[in-house]
Amino acid sequence: MALCNRVRSGISLLNKSSLLTSHRSDLHRSLVVPSVSLASRNYANVPGARDSKVKVPLALFGGSGNYASALYIASVKANAIEKVESEISQFVEAVKNSSKFSQFVKDVSVAKAVRVKVIQEVCGEAKFSDLTKNFLVIVAENGRLKNLDTIAKRFTELAMAYKGEVKATVTTVVALPPEEEKALKETLQEIIGSGAKVHLEQKIDPSILGGLVLEFSQKVFDMSIKTRAQQMERILREPVSIANI
Repeated sequence: MALCNRVRSGISLLNKSSLLTSHRSDLHRSLVVPSVSLASRNYANVPGARDSKVKVPLALFGGSGNYASALYIASVKANAIEKVESEISQFVEAVKNSSKFSQFVKDVSVAKAVRVKVIQEVCGEAKFSDLTKNFLVIVAENGRLKNLDTIAKRFTELAMAYKGEVKATVTTVVALPPEEEKALKETLQEIIGSGAKVHLEQKIDPSILGGLVLEFSQKVFDMSIKTRAQQMERILREPVSIANI
């Protein structure tokens, strides 16, 4: 209960303080690289979220967010959100589980033709849908395979929103006991409301020293001892005005 009370009070305080800071053709249309200069950017702009027929539920930014939005739009049109989500996850896991495949994906010096051929063969053997295959081929053609893990995470966020689910991540020094995890999940469910189902993921990070960091709905509530200590240090370092004494 103490944990849940901290979450409630922390979220309330942060809010009040304002401290919250046609498969292939469809994909090609969503993944068009504009004619603007890309010299100052690491990624090509992929304006998938601008499709007026399908509303993207979350505003994602950067190249990975744009690729994920484009895949989301195509998946919704094809009524294949869950299938594509599963296939993209399988591909990402395959990359993580194979050091050679991981090295291949990250190696930007591999010729485009080789990248595309390998991806086509892998997708064929895995019997992926045309939508997933075409998307991965486009990613390979554009030299973005190294960013696929991030793209997949952003796409999962969109897929969860589409299914009425909210992913929440809590970071602590040690794993939460089952009863505290359950209580926190129930608290978050109450905060978010009955219109969405909460999926709580735990992360362990000893560097936060204590407390917790909670992330959900693109918001971050940092209630860690590390952050509090840093804030206190900044206050102590501020010069003292004699006029105010």
